Amino acid sequence: MDKNLNNKDLSYFRLRLQELLITSFPEKSGDSKFIERRATLASNAYQGAFSSGNSIEDCNQIAEFILFEGLHFSKFDTVFQIVCNEFDTLMADDDLRPFAIEMLSVCEPYFENYELTDDFAYTYDFDTLYTELTGVISLYIEEHGL
Repeated sequence: MDKNLNNKDLSYFRLRLQELLITSFPEKSGDSKFIERRATLASNAYQGAFSSGNSIEDCNQIAEFILFEGLHFSKFDTVFQIVCNEFDTLMADDDLRPFAIEMLSVCEPYFENYELTDDFAYTYDFDTLYTELTGVISLYIEEHGL
């Protein structure tokens, strides 16, 4: 087997996961043990699937399933979406992401009232959560300013 062509390098999976975490899960982006464990599992799954005769496409799907398991619904993306949609006129574009990161910890307790599955964003409960978080952020801005 030509390792350069058929064997996904551990660093490939590590970088893919880090990219997702930085973008959508900033609260997990510094968890090097989590990143290393997931990347190793994904790399091993890819290698095992390839050794078993699976196509490259199937090997990628198997590895990505393991790499991104439980990372399809992002609390941060939800808060960031609300900040961008509802409060973008109150601050400069460059301030939206840092403010959303700050608001994530303020909004965190409200997520606990919902079952956050991978398809949660497509449910009625998501709309309820969206409205609830919009109110929480609005109250925060009234009380603390920007």
